[in-house]
Formats: sequence, structure tokens, C-alpha cells
Amino acid sequence: MGDDKIPPKLSRSSLRETGGPVIPPPFRAAGAVPIIVTATMGAADQRVFDRLRAAHFPPGRNHVAAHITLFHQLPPSSHDELDRLIRRIAADTPPPPAHLREIYSLGGGVAFRIESPDLVAVHARIADHFAGALTAQDQGVPRLHITVQNKVEAAEARKLRDALAADFHPRPLAITGLAAHHYLGGPWQAAFARNFRGVRT
Repeated sequence: MGDDKIPPKLSRSSLRETGGPVIPPPFRAAGAVPIIVTATMGAADQRVFDRLRAAHFPPGRNHVAAHITLFHQLPPSSHDELDRLIRRIAADTPPPPAHLREIYSLGGGVAFRIESPDLVAVHARIADHFAGALTAQDQGVPRLHITVQNKVEAAEARKLRDALAADFHPRPLAITGLAAHHYLGGPWQAAFARNFRGVRT
């Protein structure tokens, strides 16, 4: 995901998925915030999508760099355990092949759809580890994408989708690692990032 589904602010006593059940974390420090996990892109791809976001997001709404969301809100108390897990995954996993497949509408925005079975498998590995602590949104197979516009009128989104699609051709996308971020109600604060270092056989 990206910006089409931003996690809500959570109470100090629970993690809430809007419209879903209350899932109490094992521990919640005062002021703690949810953790977002993303896949990181190669530098050239990052620049391309950062420029698109800067050009097409409404002023004042572009709080974060372009990103590929894997988990929208892990419990704040999972930080150290998540860091250890991602270190292990990064050490034994080669950079997963990925492709940009199409440009599609979010209703009030535009995104690039990503196809990467290997990255979906990385998501499943993390999800299995944190089973029981995931929100409903994070339990399913992720619809991998990069959001380049959001929070606009549908007509404006359709216009951008059509303009971008006119010159679009499916192509490879470089996926370099995993990163975790603290969600601050709009902006994110970097927690840690690890590059994939596994050798492809």
C-alpha cells in the first residue's frame, strides 16, 4: 500500500483496525506509535517515483518519500524483535525480482502496480512470525504498489492515470531491502533499514 490506507492513530491501550476487533499488544509504552514496514527501491527508481509524488500530490499532503508498503501497523513493542527478524531475512534473501505491471486508479489517486512473488514470500515470512499481532489489513496477501497521487478529485486522478499510461511500458523494478518506520500521524520517522544480501542460486 501506500497512502491510500494510512493507519489511524491508536489509543494507548490497544491497537485498533478501523471497523475491526481490538487487538491488545503485549506491551505499550507511553507515546509509542505503530511501525510501518516497507520494501526499499534502488536509487534510480526511488528518484523517479519521488519526482512523481512531488509533482502530483496535493500541497501539504506529501509527507513521505515514495514507498512500497508491506505492513501498515505492527505493534510498537515489536521493534527489537522485528529488527532481528529483518536482519536474518536480509542476510539470507537475494534481492527479489519485481516488475511494474500497470498504472491504475485508487479512486482519488494513482498508483503503479508491482508484481513480485518473491517479495510477497518475504511478506509471508514476516507475517508468519508475527501471527496473532497483525491487524486484519496486514494479514492478507499484499497488493504491492507505489502511490504517486492521492487525496484528489476522481477526475484529476483519471487524467493523471491516462497521461502516465500513455507512455507506460511494463519494466523491471529494483528492490534492494526492507525498512521500518515509526508512524507519526502523517510523517514517518525512520527506524532501521537492511539491504538484501542473499546470493541467488
